[in-house]
Amino acid sequence: MASFDEWLDAYEVVYRTLPAESDHQCPNCGQRTLRMVFTAPPGAGYGYVSFWCDTCLEGIHVSRAPVPAGVTALSTAAPIEERTRGIPNCRLVT
Repeated sequence: MASFDEWLDAYEVVYRTLPAESDHQCPNCGQRTLRMVFTAPPGAGYGYVSFWCDTCLEGIHVSRAPVPAGVTALSTAAPIEERTRGIPNCRLVT
């Protein structure tokens, strides 16, 4: 299992490519199926990030992360069903 620090390293690589897609490898399983979704208060330039691998379903959450230009964030004001749609129930690495 990849460490939290390895996940943070992968997060930084993928974050820098936004809003473009990344084909960076998952630090846990090596597949190129990493996903990142931002959730933020309306009008805020920062929010929370869910970052996971669609193959092994492991990932991390990052808080107080800047939302990059060109990236649409889900609204924290939306009902929970809407703001979590598309984000799987992953095993969080701590």
